[in-house]
Amino acid sequence: QVQLVESGGGLVQAGDSLRLSCAASGRTFSSYTMGWFRQAPGKEREFVAAISWNARSTYYADSVKGRFTISRDSAKNTVYLQMSSLKPEDTAVYYCAAGSTAWGLNPRKETYNYWGQGTQVTVSS
Repeated sequence: QVQLVESGGGLVQAGDSLRLSCAASGRTFSSYTMGWFRQAPGKEREFVAAISWNARSTYYADSVKGRFTISRDSAKNTVYLQMSSLKPEDTAVYYCAAGSTAWGLNPRKETYNYWGQGTQVTVSS
């Protein structure tokens, strides 16, 4: 019912920056908490960042805090992940997710109802 499409992934060098975008369609975009997750080969999907429905609150995984910034544009129904000072360990498929506002800024993936198909981010050393 809610469609999420990520874009902006690519191959970059360590220390570079990259901005991911997630375009949403379907139900009212502002009714959802939005989050970013990532999954590296052979590893489970992990939480990266989340932003509240009104963009007043954000929450980041310790591994990306200070380097990544999540934001959203309600007029464009789009959420962004600005990634700076990228490291090889940031290499993963990045997924956009939407969840009920009732859960707040929850890092657990099971609290998110809708997922995009992911976009690959590769950081070389």
